[in-house]
Amino acid sequence: MQTQQSFKQHATGTLYLVPTPIGNLGDMTQRSIEVLKAVDLIAAEDTRHTAQLLNQFQIETKQISFHEHNKEMRIPELVEKIQAGLDLAQVSDAGMPSISDPGHELVVAALAADVPVVPIPGASAGITALIASGLAPQPFTFYGFLPRKQKERIAALEHVVNHQETMIFYEAPHRLAKTLANISQVLGAERQVVLARELTKRYEEFLRGSATELANWAQTNEIRGEFVLLVDGVVEQNPVIDPLEGLTDVEAVMALIHQGLKTTQAVKQVAKLRELDRQALYLAVQGLEK
Repeated sequence: MQTQQSFKQHATGTLYLVPTPIGNLGDMTQRSIEVLKAVDLIAAEDTRHTAQLLNQFQIETKQISFHEHNKEMRIPELVEKIQAGLDLAQVSDAGMPSISDPGHELVVAALAADVPVVPIPGASAGITALIASGLAPQPFTFYGFLPRKQKERIAALEHVVNHQETMIFYEAPHRLAKTLANISQVLGAERQVVLARELTKRYEEFLRGSATELANWAQTNEIRGEFVLLVDGVVEQNPVIDPLEGLTDVEAVMALIHQGLKTTQAVKQVAKLRELDRQALYLAVQGLEK
């Protein structure tokens, strides 16, 4: 079993997972800056985008591209560099690596190669939106992006229709209206939804309402920027407790009769509680009384 303490004994380099701001550059942590300055190489989702961040904080470390389209080729190369003793930092364009961004496969490969992996805490759009949403912050499920094709998207929503925890999704602007319409259709028109966009930026905005209300909003407004879409879990119904549990249906009716109820009233109550045919139960009780 690999432990954090064993990292100190490694002759290899280290893979650092470094978060970047999701909007406001002031959210770049001092530790993230120090790590990016100290490592030998930065694996970036978009080197041009990351270059702007590095320039902001006078970070001169060399970059190498690592994204969804070159990961199969790049992962063995990056792991080999770390095994040779280089320290590598992996960053996405915004937020935490691996959270709806590249990174997971690299972590798996690094661990398989017995390379130490060190996560640096920082900004995450999903958690940032969750704590200000007004929905229950725990438990929650982070889903990320729903499938692009409507049939698959509806199937995914049907899979979570009975989830009681708050659900966190990400959505692109051009799919938001359709996704909200699907949520209203599958999860219910009155299901509470929160939309968050431009998080940590000047025009940060939260929109709250029912699935139908926000679906209508998306149909009549210009949609810009990626959204965090939070959906309230299904409200658990209080289970109906059968006060006569352990008795047969007829015995339950007779117990209520002994408590003072008329036969018809007792039959009606037991039939409703146990979802029985009232007439059949009444005939069974009559047969017992005779």
